[in-house]
Amino acid sequence: MSQLERANFGSKLGIILATAGSAVGLGNVWRFPYMAGENGGAVFIILYIICVLMLGLPCMISEFIIGRHAQSNTARAYRTMSNGRPWMVIGYLSVLTGFLITGYYAVVSGWCLQYIYASLVGHLQGDPAYIKQYFVNFSTDTYKPILWTLVILGLTHLVIRHGVRDGIERASKMLMPTLFILLLVIVVSSCMLPNAWAGIEFLFKPDLAKLTPDVFLGALGQSFYSLSIGMGCICTFASYYSKQTNLGATAVQIGVIDSIVAILAGLMIFPAAFSVGVSPDSGPSLIFITLPNVFQQAFSSLPVVGYVIALMFYALLSLAALTSLISLHEVSTAFFQEELHVTRNMAALIVTVSCCVMGAFCSLSLGGVEHLSFLGQTLFDIFDFVTGQVFLPVCGFLTCLFVGWYIPHKVVRDEFTNWGTLRGRMFHVYLFFVRYVCPLFILLIFMHQFGLI
Repeated sequence: MSQLERANFGSKLGIILATAGSAVGLGNVWRFPYMAGENGGAVFIILYIICVLMLGLPCMISEFIIGRHAQSNTARAYRTMSNGRPWMVIGYLSVLTGFLITGYYAVVSGWCLQYIYASLVGHLQGDPAYIKQYFVNFSTDTYKPILWTLVILGLTHLVIRHGVRDGIERASKMLMPTLFILLLVIVVSSCMLPNAWAGIEFLFKPDLAKLTPDVFLGALGQSFYSLSIGMGCICTFASYYSKQTNLGATAVQIGVIDSIVAILAGLMIFPAAFSVGVSPDSGPSLIFITLPNVFQQAFSSLPVVGYVIALMFYALLSLAALTSLISLHEVSTAFFQEELHVTRNMAALIVTVSCCVMGAFCSLSLGGVEHLSFLGQTLFDIFDFVTGQVFLPVCGFLTCLFVGWYIPHKVVRDEFTNWGTLRGRMFHVYLFFVRYVCPLFILLIFMHQFGLI
């Protein structure tokens, strides 16, 4: 596909919502609240926002620069910008990372759809032991999780096959506002509960005694993963940006949206949790095991309201998962379309079928079939570990070095300033962070994950 033929987003709003949809996902609505709960609430949030500014935005702008300048899929973008030198491996690794994440992320996304159904038919009514056993029974079932994985990937496929403007942009303009409306309704309902103020205080009243190196490193890691850096999404979407798009301003707007959603997710969960005396550090089980019981108890005097809130919550989770899946799917679709020289429909079908197979094996490894494990780790856990704790930091680290030290200074500056039409007063600050600060931070994340610091 030549640059003249390449599709573009049709509006500035489309750019912001589509790229924000890429960043806003289960990491915001699921991972951020339990990370905040385990790491001191308000202190974690403050550090998180600082880390988004110091790490997330420079990394995002770097991927914007590569994607828009090359006007191609992520692998070809790095190959073009590196003139075929070994740096191009970053692009291929980013595409592979996005492809693998799509496979297992679809499984968790399918769980969200199951919980919409379970909320609708009243299956989430019972004591904590019942709710926990319900999740265990469902997630280890042979067929049900696979069915929902196929459904969510089918929905993603329908969006992707319609292209950038008629598919991704149009879907983003519907899904993202709906996500915000659901989020705000649940936040208001949660904050009106008795003793909700304790949860609000936990999120916004800093306790400096909880400020530790581990909390900082946790916030650093969350800021990196939350913005979809290193998996090809940002670079691929930037290739659809026009030459007039202000990359710095776009990155800031997306960072703000991403942070607001994450904080609202905390406001949605913790006031309700504190109102019924549930610990704020419930960990990864918070969403599927702890919260159904929280909603049931918190709205026990008005069961209908609790029923509606639970239904809306899992609809919100599903929307967040779908917006991220769309961007992940697009990374691989653009790659296959341009590298194999096939139609968009065929490229999308290749990705969808492949991810259905991957998702099925990842789901089966959780209990449906034995022997889908290695060294005591399920296939699902292996995908999660390799992509999240190895590939993403490596891609982010190498991208910073690539943009900061290899790509000609003039190319980087021209993209940052839109060829001199913007002042670019922050360019040298950006370049300093990309060259020195971001690589150091990503190295710290990598070492912290492996217990080296």
